[in-house]
Amino acid sequence: MISAMSAEYLAWSTISSIAPRLWAGEVSAVALTEACLERISALDGRINAFITLLADRALEEARTADAEMRAGHYRGPLHGIPLVHKDLYYTRGIRTTAGSKILADFVPDEDATVVAKLRQAGTILLGKVSMQEFALGGSNNNPHYGAVHNPWNLDCVPGGSSGASAAALAAGFCLAATGSDTAASIRHPAHMCGVSGIKPTYGRVSCYGVVPLSWSLDHPGPLARSIADCALLLQAMAGYDWRDAASVDRPVPDFSASIEAGVAGLRVGVPVNYFTEQVQADVAAAYQAALGVLRDLGAELVEVRFQDIGPWQRRSNAEAAVYHEQWLRERPQDYGADILPGLQAGLEVSGLDVVKGVRTRAAQLVDMRRVFQNIDVLATPTVPVTATPIGQADVDINGQREPVVGHWVRFTSPFNNTGFPASSQPCGFDRAGLPIGLQIAGRLWDEATVLRVAAAYERATTWHLNHPPLSG
Repeated sequence: MISAMSAEYLAWSTISSIAPRLWAGEVSAVALTEACLERISALDGRINAFITLLADRALEEARTADAEMRAGHYRGPLHGIPLVHKDLYYTRGIRTTAGSKILADFVPDEDATVVAKLRQAGTILLGKVSMQEFALGGSNNNPHYGAVHNPWNLDCVPGGSSGASAAALAAGFCLAATGSDTAASIRHPAHMCGVSGIKPTYGRVSCYGVVPLSWSLDHPGPLARSIADCALLLQAMAGYDWRDAASVDRPVPDFSASIEAGVAGLRVGVPVNYFTEQVQADVAAAYQAALGVLRDLGAELVEVRFQDIGPWQRRSNAEAAVYHEQWLRERPQDYGADILPGLQAGLEVSGLDVVKGVRTRAAQLVDMRRVFQNIDVLATPTVPVTATPIGQADVDINGQREPVVGHWVRFTSPFNNTGFPASSQPCGFDRAGLPIGLQIAGRLWDEATVLRVAAAYERATTWHLNHPPLSG
């Protein structure tokens, strides 16, 4: 048993800080894994992050990692790092539920490409974590596996659909997590749980072996405690995969190469419309303060205006209905009441509506390209509101009550619809002590600059170093 002090240190480590110590033999992968498992044992009864915990397997993988490193076989900075996978990633021999009753007993016979890549990099799998059923929503209030609780306030949602991935990180259960993002589902929970995440360019990371929500919008990606860690994880996850029709055969750059280059001379776009509308006052204040930090670091702030951008286009309903068609006809009773109507509505989407959605996407893509002709990155609030109580359907935005669901994806979904990369990282707290995120979006295939700007902001601030006041 490791001491409480060392367990605390290890559980809150970043990959970037602990990886050199693992390789040097100053820390063991077993001790690191034990620290995570101790926190899981003490606290997950309150968070409810895990669907499948793999404690014995994780310790065995940790012993193997230690033996490999002591023998001089070093796989890189992810070697010996404990992580969790969102439970829509196929894991060979381990059930993959997608947060559903329908797939409750599904055990894949192969790993998702992302899982295989991270396994090859030497990561240690602690388990599979919960999610919104079939990734259809942002509350993580799952009718089959129970609600996931935000570590900053256990009465609040952690965001979603990768909410348990973010909650596990925020609670000190792991050092890294996978997520998937169709409208917001990496950045939204990162914002609400005070961690970092990046949605890469569409086609950068393979979707093979990931239970789909919407084929044209799904983006696998990482969540972590720092932007530098996100870069390391994305490095391992990215790359062409012929088995994924959306995968693009394009060289993968070194995402960490320029991460410490700073922002001096870079042009940061500051929207004057859409991303500044209907924003909670505390979120707006944190965003403005973040812009001030970037300006003080030497970035040039450039006002930009969008001409063709709007609310999330729900063409995903039709794509989701294609995947679920047989189950919807044969097993509708096995779906949660919160997602069934949307899936059934997808069966009724007309071809005309689908074409309209494609045309809307094309117009938004052109407009996004226009905006990025004059800037290097775009900075926006990640989400216009902070975490709401579990089960609450509306939210107060400066004295007005609004349905919360649409606001959860309002600032994130344009980058899914166009495929542009975008990250989220902590940039403050509201008056109730709930985290706030800063979103940095970049040009297509330019995740490196997104990470560079986000990392510069992170180095200049301490928001990412805060941890929720949880104790066992």
